[in-house]
Amino acid sequence: MSLQRLVMIVAILAGSVGLALSNPSMTDYLQFVEGELNKAMSRMNTTTSTREQQFIRQVFASQSKKILQDVVLPHTRRQNFGLASRYETTVMDTKVVVLGVAGRFIPLQGVEEATIKIGRLAF
Repeated sequence: MSLQRLVMIVAILAGSVGLALSNPSMTDYLQFVEGELNKAMSRMNTTTSTREQQFIRQVFASQSKKILQDVVLPHTRRQNFGLASRYETTVMDTKVVVLGVAGRFIPLQGVEEATIKIGRLAF
């Protein structure tokens, strides 16, 4: 076996170990969903008054953990592939698919639509 091949095998193994160690957990996924909901709240319709927007944001901030625990978590299925995870959540007739790899999340389907629907639950 040549030195070049050995170096390539070691690099691939090191990369695989790195991906496995940084594979996001269910807690990481819930934090991602909370962040997406916060983004949706910041993009809220500007036709409502500032006082109303502030009230809505306060209500959401106080209820976001409960929404995640009661609505998102029970309806989420995680497929752990070791190097990456696939999260599938069905919320309010919307299927959300997200890929978690290297500590990051890549939305594949339905994130925007579900974020809007879940955000409405806070009101």
